Amino acid sequence: MVWTPPPARAGHPYYMHDAIYAQPGALRLVLRGNGEALARASAQLREAERVLLSGIGTSWHAALVGELLLARAGRLGHRARAFHSFEFQSYWPGPDPRTGVIVVSHRGTKRFSREALAKAKAGGGVGVAITGKGSDLPPIADVTLVTVEQERSAAHTVSYTCAMALLAALAAGVGGNDDLLHQVEGIPDLMARLLGQESWDELAARFRDRHRYYFVGGGPNTATAYEAALKMNEANHTTAIGLHCEQFLHGPWAAIDEEDIMFVIAPPGPAYERCLAVARVARDVGAPVVAIVEEGDREIAGLAAETITIPPVDELLSPILAVVPLQLFTYHTALERRVNPDTMRADQPAHGRARAALQL
Repeated sequence: MVWTPPPARAGHPYYMHDAIYAQPGALRLVLRGNGEALARASAQLREAERVLLSGIGTSWHAALVGELLLARAGRLGHRARAFHSFEFQSYWPGPDPRTGVIVVSHRGTKRFSREALAKAKAGGGVGVAITGKGSDLPPIADVTLVTVEQERSAAHTVSYTCAMALLAALAAGVGGNDDLLHQVEGIPDLMARLLGQESWDELAARFRDRHRYYFVGGGPNTATAYEAALKMNEANHTTAIGLHCEQFLHGPWAAIDEEDIMFVIAPPGPAYERCLAVARVARDVGAPVVAIVEEGDREIAGLAAETITIPPVDELLSPILAVVPLQLFTYHTALERRVNPDTMRADQPAHGRARAALQL
């Protein structure tokens, strides 16, 4: 399956818009439709001595969220570890029969994700695939968890949140955590509420011309920061940087100035105080702050030019919700900049040539 740019749409809504708003319904279907497979995967991974996760790009970000979910909700502790598929395949020893490996890949086309799954199975351990319908991943996984139809937009959104939801349900199954599973099942309703919350076009119009866009989070929302920056690169072609909160405070803060903008993703949790420090730095140098915080927040919201609230939820699950406002900001910024968010610039001659020559 080779990705090609979708048929052009003349304007809003683009395919990315459709995918963003499809997420609540897709999450409900994915959780219901994978019940038996989740039970089998949970039972097999529960017997493993360690569980490794692997992915590239957006799928790697999902794997990072899954790492903490399995470590804490799944009760695996340090026996859960996420790897970029290239690093897993190229630098790390092959897993042994006591190791379970979860490979996340939306389309199943990326060379190193395919090789990561093959490497996992060659070691004799349990292989679990999380992938979209019609994926090109080889059918060698012991269990396959299926997300959604292949997205027409190059900027993956619904497949990302569905992959995280499946990882959360899987961690709940491995750890026997019924409370977390109940919360996962409630996420679609919370997401539907969130999608209608803000005037996303007004937010994008206000901040469409910033020099650089910083996205900072901690814990499971480190992945949210990475993912938001990636989506901005892909969909509206801005210079966007995703960073861990503590990493930002140890050097990158010196590069921010008043022409930039800082998005701080900070639901309650151990990273909150360091995200508060990030917001203070940005405010003190004159860069506007957009805060993604839980309803009722006062401290970071008090420093922000704009505040977007998410409903109360376990911090481990918050990336599934926190990424949605950032997807919408990304999409509406593309509209403001008059670019097609679906094509990753493959419709522009120079970038189209570069993409055609790229081996992924």
